[in-house]
Amino acid sequence: MFSYYIELALRSLKRTPVLTALMVLAIGLGIGASMTMLTVLHVMTQDPLPGRSAHLYYPHLDPLPTNYKTDPLGTNPNQNLTWPDAMALLHAHRAVRQAAMAGGRVLLWPQRTDVQPFYVDGHYTTHAFFDMFGVPFVEGSGWTATDDQASARVVVLTQTLARKLFGAANAVGKTVRLGELDYRVVGVTKDWAPKPLFYADASAQFYSDVDQFFLPLSDVLNSKQLDGDLRVSGNISGWSDSNGDNLRDPSTTWIQFWVQLDTPTQVATYRQFLVDYSAEQKSLGRYQRPPTNAKLYSLMGWLQYENLVPDDVKLQMWLALGFLGVAMLNIVALLLAKFLRRSGEISVRRAMGARTRDIFVQFGIESALVGVAGGLLGLGISQIGLWSIRQRPDDYAHLASMDPSMLVGTVMLAIVASVLAGMLPAWRACRVPPALQLKAQ
Repeated sequence: MFSYYIELALRSLKRTPVLTALMVLAIGLGIGASMTMLTVLHVMTQDPLPGRSAHLYYPHLDPLPTNYKTDPLGTNPNQNLTWPDAMALLHAHRAVRQAAMAGGRVLLWPQRTDVQPFYVDGHYTTHAFFDMFGVPFVEGSGWTATDDQASARVVVLTQTLARKLFGAANAVGKTVRLGELDYRVVGVTKDWAPKPLFYADASAQFYSDVDQFFLPLSDVLNSKQLDGDLRVSGNISGWSDSNGDNLRDPSTTWIQFWVQLDTPTQVATYRQFLVDYSAEQKSLGRYQRPPTNAKLYSLMGWLQYENLVPDDVKLQMWLALGFLGVAMLNIVALLLAKFLRRSGEISVRRAMGARTRDIFVQFGIESALVGVAGGLLGLGISQIGLWSIRQRPDDYAHLASMDPSMLVGTVMLAIVASVLAGMLPAWRACRVPPALQLKAQ
Protein backbone atom coordinates (compact mmCIF):
# COMPACT_ATOMS: atom_id res chain seq x y z
CA MET A 1 0.00 0.00 0.00
CA PHE A 2 2.84 2.39 0.82
CA SER A 3 4.40 1.91 -2.62
CA TYR A 4 0.98 2.61 -4.15
CA TYR A 5 0.79 5.92 -2.27
CA ILE A 6 4.30 6.77 -3.47
CA GLU A 7 3.26 6.11 -7.05
CA LEU A 8 0.14 8.30 -6.67
CA ALA A 9 2.21 11.10 -5.15
CA LEU A 10 4.78 11.01 -7.94
CA ARG A 11 2.04 11.10 -10.59
CA SER A 12 0.41 14.05 -8.89
CA LEU A 13 3.68 15.98 -8.64
CA LYS A 14 4.53 15.32 -12.28
CA ARG A 15 1.13 16.65 -13.41
CA THR A 16 1.93 20.07 -11.94
CA PRO A 17 5.67 20.57 -12.50
CA VAL A 18 5.64 24.35 -12.05
CA LEU A 19 3.73 24.19 -8.78
CA THR A 20 5.94 21.35 -7.56
CA ALA A 21 9.06 23.33 -8.42
CA LEU A 22 7.77 26.37 -6.54
CA MET A 23 7.09 24.30 -3.41
CA VAL A 24 10.49 22.58 -3.56
CA LEU A 25 12.22 25.92 -4.08
CA ALA A 26 10.34 27.57 -1.22
CA ILE A 27 11.14 24.86 1.29
CA GLY A 28 14.70 24.51 -0.04
CA LEU A 29 15.41 28.21 0.50
CA GLY A 30 13.83 28.18 3.95
CA ILE A 31 15.66 25.04 5.03
CA GLY A 32 18.94 26.20 3.52
CA ALA A 33 18.89 29.56 5.31
CA SER A 34 17.76 28.03 8.62
CA MET A 35 20.25 25.17 8.63
CA THR A 36 23.11 27.52 7.74
CA MET A 37 22.58 29.54 10.90
CA LEU A 38 21.60 26.54 13.04
CA THR A 39 24.86 24.87 12.02
CA VAL A 40 26.83 27.95 13.04
CA LEU A 41 24.99 28.00 16.36
CA HIS A 42 25.62 24.27 16.77
CA VAL A 43 29.38 24.53 16.35
CA MET A 44 29.55 27.55 18.65
CA THR A 45 27.65 25.91 21.50
CA GLN A 46 28.79 22.31 21.29
CA ASP A 47 30.40 20.54 24.23
CA PRO A 48 34.19 21.09 24.00
CA LEU A 49 35.00 18.06 26.17
CA PRO A 50 32.35 15.34 25.77
CA GLY A 51 32.52 12.88 28.64
CA ARG A 52 34.46 15.27 30.90
CA SER A 53 32.57 18.53 30.84
CA ALA A 54 29.99 17.33 33.38
CA HIS A 55 32.75 17.16 36.01
CA LEU A 56 34.45 20.50 35.31
CA TYR A 57 33.57 23.71 37.13
CA TYR A 58 34.72 27.31 37.20
CA PRO A 59 34.86 29.06 40.62
CA HIS A 60 33.77 32.68 40.51
CA LEU A 61 34.65 35.08 43.34
CA ASP A 62 33.71 38.73 43.79
CA PRO A 63 36.55 40.75 45.35
CA LEU A 64 35.48 44.04 43.75
CA PRO A 65 34.91 47.07 46.01
CA THR A 66 31.30 48.11 46.52
CA ASN A 67 31.95 51.43 44.78
CA TYR A 68 33.35 49.76 41.64
CA LYS A 69 31.18 50.44 38.62
CA THR A 70 31.34 47.65 36.03
CA ASP A 71 31.36 48.90 32.47
CA PRO A 72 28.59 46.98 30.67
CA LEU A 73 30.56 47.31 27.42
CA GLY A 74 33.92 46.49 28.99
CA THR A 75 35.51 43.46 30.60
CA ASN A 76 34.46 42.62 34.12
CA PRO A 77 37.61 42.23 36.31
CA ASN A 78 36.04 39.50 38.45
CA GLN A 79 35.67 37.15 35.51
CA ASN A 80 39.20 36.05 36.46
CA LEU A 81 40.89 35.49 39.82
CA THR A 82 43.67 37.35 41.58
CA TRP A 83 46.95 35.57 42.32
CA PRO A 84 46.29 35.31 46.11
CA ASP A 85 42.79 33.89 45.56
CA ALA A 86 43.94 31.43 42.90
CA MET A 87 46.78 30.16 45.10
CA ALA A 88 44.46 29.88 48.10
CA LEU A 89 42.00 27.74 46.14
CA LEU A 90 44.84 25.73 44.62
CA HIS A 91 46.52 24.91 47.95
CA ALA A 92 43.22 24.17 49.69
CA HIS A 93 42.88 20.95 47.62
CA ARG A 94 39.11 20.89 48.05
CA ALA A 95 38.45 19.39 44.60
CA VAL A 96 39.45 16.11 43.00
CA ARG A 97 41.79 18.13 40.79
CA GLN A 98 42.38 21.86 40.41
CA ALA A 99 44.50 23.98 38.10
CA ALA A 100 45.30 27.65 37.71
CA MET A 101 46.21 29.00 34.29
CA ALA A 102 46.72 32.06 32.10
CA GLY A 103 47.35 32.64 28.43
CA GLY A 104 50.82 33.59 27.29
CA ARG A 105 53.19 34.22 24.44
CA VAL A 106 56.90 33.40 24.31
CA LEU A 107 59.76 34.11 21.92
CA LEU A 108 61.16 30.77 20.76
CA TRP A 109 64.72 30.42 19.44
CA PRO A 110 64.99 27.25 17.32
CA GLN A 111 68.23 25.27 17.26
CA ARG A 112 67.79 24.77 13.52
CA THR A 113 69.61 27.45 11.55
CA ASP A 114 66.99 27.42 8.80
CA VAL A 115 64.22 28.56 11.16
CA GLN A 116 64.06 32.14 12.43
CA PRO A 117 62.98 32.99 16.01
CA PHE A 118 59.23 33.35 16.33
CA TYR A 119 56.54 33.93 18.93
CA VAL A 120 54.21 31.12 19.90
CA ASP A 121 50.99 31.24 21.90
CA GLY A 122 50.20 28.88 24.73
CA HIS A 123 49.30 28.63 28.39
CA TYR A 124 51.03 28.90 31.74
CA THR A 125 49.40 26.45 34.10
CA THR A 126 49.83 23.97 36.95
CA HIS A 127 50.50 20.24 36.76
CA ALA A 128 46.90 18.95 37.15
CA PHE A 129 45.83 20.72 33.94
CA PHE A 130 46.68 17.73 31.73
CA ASP A 131 44.93 15.01 33.74
CA MET A 132 41.90 17.15 34.54
CA PHE A 133 41.25 18.07 30.90
CA GLY A 134 42.39 14.73 29.48
CA VAL A 135 45.05 16.23 27.23
CA PRO A 136 46.33 13.40 24.97
CA PHE A 137 50.10 12.84 24.86
CA VAL A 138 52.11 11.25 22.05
CA GLU A 139 55.40 11.43 23.95
CA GLY A 140 56.24 11.83 27.63
CA SER A 141 53.77 13.45 30.03
CA GLY A 142 53.10 16.64 31.90
CA TRP A 143 55.25 17.87 34.75
CA THR A 144 54.71 17.01 38.42
CA ALA A 145 53.61 18.87 41.55
CA THR A 146 57.27 18.89 42.62
CA ASP A 147 58.15 20.72 39.40
CA ASP A 148 55.50 23.31 40.22
CA GLN A 149 56.91 23.86 43.68
CA ALA A 150 60.47 24.06 42.41
CA SER A 151 59.59 26.36 39.50
CA ALA A 152 61.30 23.85 37.23
CA ARG A 153 62.19 24.97 33.73
CA VAL A 154 60.18 22.36 31.87
CA VAL A 155 57.84 22.68 28.92
CA VAL A 156 55.19 20.66 27.10
CA LEU A 157 54.94 21.17 23.34
CA THR A 158 52.27 20.29 20.82
CA GLN A 159 53.06 17.74 18.14
CA THR A 160 53.07 20.36 15.38
CA LEU A 161 55.55 22.59 17.20
CA ALA A 162 57.75 19.64 18.20
CA ARG A 163 57.99 18.47 14.60
CA LYS A 164 58.80 21.97 13.45
CA LEU A 165 61.67 22.12 15.94
CA PHE A 166 62.99 18.55 15.94
CA GLY A 167 61.50 16.83 12.90
CA ALA A 168 60.47 13.21 13.42
CA ALA A 169 62.90 12.69 16.34
CA ASN A 170 61.66 12.16 19.89
CA ALA A 171 61.45 15.61 21.48
CA VAL A 172 61.28 14.49 25.13
CA GLY A 173 64.48 15.35 26.96
CA LYS A 174 65.57 17.91 24.39
CA THR A 175 66.07 21.58 25.15
CA VAL A 176 64.02 24.50 23.86
CA ARG A 177 65.20 28.07 24.26
CA LEU A 178 62.42 30.41 25.29
CA GLY A 179 63.62 33.95 25.53
CA GLU A 180 66.99 33.88 27.27
CA LEU A 181 66.48 30.59 29.14
CA ASP A 182 66.55 26.92 28.25
CA TYR A 183 63.62 24.63 29.05
CA ARG A 184 63.57 20.83 29.03
CA VAL A 185 60.81 19.17 27.03
CA VAL A 186 58.96 16.67 29.25
CA GLY A 187 56.01 15.88 26.97
CA VAL A 188 54.49 16.29 23.54
CA THR A 189 50.72 16.46 23.16
CA LYS A 190 48.54 15.86 20.17
CA ASP A 191 47.33 19.04 18.50
CA TRP A 192 44.67 19.37 21.16
CA ALA A 193 42.29 22.26 20.54
CA PRO A 194 38.82 21.95 22.11
CA LYS A 195 36.26 24.23 20.49
CA PRO A 196 35.42 26.56 22.04
CA LEU A 197 38.69 27.01 23.96
CA PHE A 198 36.72 27.10 27.20
CA TYR A 199 39.64 27.51 29.62
CA ALA A 200 41.00 30.64 27.93
CA ASP A 201 40.60 34.18 29.16
CA ALA A 202 37.35 35.96 28.29
CA SER A 203 39.22 38.30 25.94
CA ALA A 204 40.64 35.41 23.89
CA GLN A 205 39.35 34.20 20.57
CA PHE A 206 37.62 31.05 21.78
CA TYR A 207 37.34 29.49 18.33
CA SER A 208 40.68 30.23 16.70
CA ASP A 209 43.39 30.31 19.37
CA VAL A 210 45.40 27.08 19.61
CA ASP A 211 47.98 26.46 22.33
CA GLN A 212 51.44 25.47 21.09
CA PHE A 213 53.13 25.15 24.48
CA PHE A 214 52.44 24.75 28.21
CA LEU A 215 54.74 26.16 30.89
CA PRO A 216 54.57 25.98 34.70
CA LEU A 217 52.77 29.03 36.02
CA SER A 218 55.16 29.36 38.98
CA ASP A 219 58.22 29.51 36.73
CA VAL A 220 56.69 32.31 34.68
CA LEU A 221 56.04 34.51 37.70
CA ASN A 222 59.56 33.94 39.00
CA SER A 223 61.11 34.66 35.60
CA LYS A 224 62.91 37.94 35.02
CA GLN A 225 61.81 37.69 31.39
CA LEU A 226 58.18 38.42 32.21
CA ASP A 227 56.81 41.15 29.95
CA GLY A 228 59.94 40.71 27.85
CA ASP A 229 60.33 37.50 25.92
CA LEU A 230 57.69 35.83 28.11
CA ARG A 231 54.38 37.64 28.16
CA VAL A 232 51.03 37.08 29.85
CA SER A 233 48.23 37.60 27.37
CA GLY A 234 44.58 38.19 28.10
CA ASN A 235 42.69 40.52 30.37
CA ILE A 236 44.88 41.91 33.16
CA SER A 237 42.68 44.35 35.05
CA GLY A 238 41.83 45.52 38.52
CA TRP A 239 40.73 48.41 40.64
CA SER A 240 43.83 49.99 42.26
CA ASP A 241 46.50 52.45 41.13
CA SER A 242 49.06 49.62 40.94
CA ASN A 243 46.86 47.61 38.57
CA GLY A 244 48.97 45.66 36.09
CA ASP A 245 52.32 46.57 37.70
CA ASN A 246 52.44 43.48 39.90
CA LEU A 247 50.67 40.25 38.96
CA ARG A 248 50.72 39.17 42.60
CA ASP A 249 48.71 42.24 43.60
CA PRO A 250 45.47 41.24 45.40
CA SER A 251 43.53 43.80 43.34
CA THR A 252 44.70 42.53 39.94
CA THR A 253 42.79 39.74 38.21
CA TRP A 254 44.28 37.68 35.39
CA ILE A 255 44.13 33.97 36.32
CA GLN A 256 41.58 31.40 35.19
CA PHE A 257 40.86 28.53 37.56
CA TRP A 258 39.14 25.18 36.98
CA VAL A 259 38.27 22.31 39.31
CA GLN A 260 37.13 18.73 38.82
CA LEU A 261 34.18 17.58 40.95
CA ASP A 262 32.78 14.11 40.34
CA THR A 263 29.64 13.93 42.50
CA PRO A 264 26.77 16.28 43.43
CA THR A 265 27.97 16.16 47.03
CA GLN A 266 31.40 17.38 46.01
CA VAL A 267 29.80 20.18 44.00
CA ALA A 268 27.66 21.31 46.95
CA THR A 269 30.61 21.11 49.33
CA TYR A 270 32.87 23.13 47.05
CA ARG A 271 30.20 25.74 46.47
CA GLN A 272 29.89 26.18 50.23
CA PHE A 273 33.68 26.34 50.50
CA LEU A 274 33.68 29.32 48.10
CA VAL A 275 31.07 31.10 50.19
CA ASP A 276 33.03 30.40 53.39
CA TYR A 277 36.26 31.58 51.77
CA SER A 278 34.56 34.81 50.65
CA ALA A 279 33.21 35.35 54.17
CA GLU A 280 36.70 34.86 55.60
CA GLN A 281 38.17 37.37 53.15
CA LYS A 282 35.44 39.85 54.03
CA SER A 283 36.21 39.50 57.73
CA LEU A 284 39.86 40.24 56.90
CA GLY A 285 38.83 43.40 55.06
CA ARG A 286 39.77 42.24 51.54
CA TYR A 287 36.26 41.63 50.26
CA GLN A 288 33.44 44.12 50.63
CA ARG A 289 30.57 42.42 48.85
CA PRO A 290 28.31 39.65 50.18
CA PRO A 291 29.96 36.21 50.37
CA THR A 292 26.95 34.75 48.56
CA ASN A 293 28.22 36.46 45.40
CA ALA A 294 30.61 33.51 45.08
CA LYS A 295 29.43 31.15 42.34
CA LEU A 296 30.40 27.78 40.93
CA TYR A 297 29.66 27.41 37.22
CA SER A 298 29.58 24.16 35.30
CA LEU A 299 31.62 24.15 32.11
CA MET A 300 28.58 24.62 29.86
CA GLY A 301 27.10 27.10 32.35
CA TRP A 302 30.29 29.16 32.22
CA LEU A 303 30.24 29.26 28.42
CA GLN A 304 26.65 30.46 28.58
CA TYR A 305 27.63 33.10 31.16
CA GLU A 306 30.43 34.26 28.85
CA ASN A 307 27.82 34.71 26.09
CA LEU A 308 30.04 33.31 23.36
CA VAL A 309 27.42 33.54 20.63
CA PRO A 310 27.51 37.08 19.13
CA ASP A 311 24.25 38.98 18.96
CA ASP A 312 24.46 39.25 15.18
CA VAL A 313 24.57 35.44 14.89
CA LYS A 314 21.47 35.15 17.08
CA LEU A 315 19.69 37.80 15.01
CA GLN A 316 20.58 36.07 11.75
CA MET A 317 19.34 32.76 13.14
CA TRP A 318 15.95 34.23 14.07
CA LEU A 319 15.69 35.93 10.68
CA ALA A 320 16.44 32.62 8.95
CA LEU A 321 13.82 30.80 11.02
CA GLY A 322 11.36 33.59 10.22
CA PHE A 323 12.12 33.10 6.53
CA LEU A 324 11.41 29.38 6.97
CA GLY A 325 8.09 30.27 8.59
CA VAL A 326 7.12 32.45 5.64
CA ALA A 327 8.11 29.65 3.26
CA MET A 328 5.93 27.22 5.20
CA LEU A 329 2.92 29.53 4.94
CA ASN A 330 3.42 29.71 1.19
CA ILE A 331 3.61 25.92 0.96
CA VAL A 332 0.38 25.60 2.97
CA ALA A 333 -1.37 27.90 0.50
CA LEU A 334 0.03 26.08 -2.53
CA LEU A 335 -0.84 22.63 -1.19
CA LEU A 336 -4.31 23.78 -0.18
CA ALA A 337 -4.99 25.03 -3.71
CA LYS A 338 -3.53 21.87 -5.23
CA PHE A 339 -5.44 19.42 -3.03
CA LEU A 340 -8.78 21.21 -3.28
CA ARG A 341 -8.54 21.18 -7.08
CA ARG A 342 -8.49 17.40 -6.83
CA SER A 343 -11.82 17.20 -5.01
CA GLY A 344 -13.35 15.18 -7.83
CA GLU A 345 -10.56 12.60 -7.69
CA ILE A 346 -10.91 12.39 -3.93
CA SER A 347 -14.65 11.85 -4.16
CA VAL A 348 -14.24 9.02 -6.69
CA ARG A 349 -11.74 7.29 -4.43
CA ARG A 350 -14.05 7.73 -1.45
CA ALA A 351 -16.96 6.28 -3.44
CA MET A 352 -14.81 3.26 -4.31
CA GLY A 353 -14.17 2.53 -0.63
CA ALA A 354 -11.16 4.62 0.32
CA ARG A 355 -11.32 5.82 3.91
CA THR A 356 -10.67 9.38 5.07
CA ARG A 357 -7.49 8.11 6.69
CA ASP A 358 -6.29 6.70 3.37
CA ILE A 359 -6.75 10.04 1.65
CA PHE A 360 -4.97 11.81 4.48
CA VAL A 361 -2.00 9.41 4.33
CA GLN A 362 -1.81 9.77 0.55
CA PHE A 363 -1.53 13.54 0.76
CA GLY A 364 0.87 13.29 3.69
CA ILE A 365 3.22 11.15 1.59
CA GLU A 366 2.97 13.62 -1.26
CA SER A 367 3.94 16.41 1.14
CA ALA A 368 6.84 14.30 2.45
CA LEU A 369 8.18 13.82 -1.08
CA VAL A 370 8.16 17.59 -1.53
CA GLY A 371 10.06 17.79 1.75
CA VAL A 372 12.69 15.28 0.62
CA ALA A 373 13.31 17.22 -2.58
CA GLY A 374 13.32 20.50 -0.68
CA GLY A 375 15.71 19.05 1.91
CA LEU A 376 18.18 17.98 -0.75
CA LEU A 377 17.98 21.43 -2.32
CA GLY A 378 18.32 22.95 1.15
CA LEU A 379 21.50 20.94 1.73
CA GLY A 380 23.07 22.49 -1.33
CA ILE A 381 21.94 25.98 -0.37
CA SER A 382 23.18 25.58 3.20
CA GLN A 383 26.59 24.41 1.95
CA ILE A 384 26.84 27.59 -0.13
CA GLY A 385 25.78 29.62 2.91
CA LEU A 386 28.37 27.92 5.15
CA TRP A 387 31.05 28.49 2.52
CA SER A 388 30.25 32.19 2.51
CA ILE A 389 30.49 32.30 6.31
CA ARG A 390 33.91 30.62 6.19
CA GLN A 391 35.13 33.56 4.12
CA ARG A 392 34.36 35.98 6.95
CA PRO A 393 37.13 37.20 9.32
CA ASP A 394 35.30 36.09 12.51
CA ASP A 395 37.24 33.64 14.70
CA TYR A 396 34.43 31.06 14.54
CA ALA A 397 34.01 31.26 10.75
CA HIS A 398 36.39 28.41 9.91
CA LEU A 399 34.25 26.00 11.97
CA ALA A 400 31.15 26.57 9.83
CA SER A 401 30.69 23.11 8.35
CA MET A 402 28.08 20.40 8.77
CA ASP A 403 28.69 17.22 10.71
CA PRO A 404 26.70 14.03 9.93
CA SER A 405 24.04 14.84 12.51
CA MET A 406 23.35 18.21 10.91
CA LEU A 407 23.24 16.67 7.43
CA VAL A 408 20.60 14.19 8.54
CA GLY A 409 18.83 16.89 10.52
CA THR A 410 18.52 19.10 7.43
CA VAL A 411 16.60 16.47 5.46
CA MET A 412 14.52 15.45 8.49
CA LEU A 413 13.58 19.08 9.20
CA ALA A 414 12.50 19.53 5.59
CA ILE A 415 10.33 16.38 5.70
CA VAL A 416 8.74 17.27 9.04
CA ALA A 417 8.15 20.86 7.94
CA SER A 418 6.52 19.83 4.67
CA VAL A 419 4.35 17.18 6.34
CA LEU A 420 3.20 19.70 8.95
CA ALA A 421 2.50 22.20 6.18
CA GLY A 422 0.45 19.59 4.33
CA MET A 423 -1.69 18.57 7.32
CA LEU A 424 -4.18 21.43 7.04
CA PRO A 425 -4.61 21.12 3.23
CA ALA A 426 -4.94 17.33 3.53
CA TRP A 427 -7.51 17.67 6.32
CA ARG A 428 -9.50 20.21 4.31
CA ALA A 429 -9.41 17.95 1.25
CA CYS A 430 -10.66 14.99 3.29
CA ARG A 431 -13.60 17.06 4.54
CA VAL A 432 -14.99 17.61 1.02
CA PRO A 433 -18.46 15.90 0.80
CA PRO A 434 -18.06 13.16 -1.86
CA ALA A 435 -21.73 13.25 -2.88
CA LEU A 436 -21.64 16.90 -3.93
CA GLN A 437 -18.50 16.40 -6.02
CA LEU A 438 -19.86 13.27 -7.72
CA LYS A 439 -23.11 15.03 -8.50
CA ALA A 440 -21.16 17.93 -10.02
CA GLN A 441 -19.29 15.46 -12.18
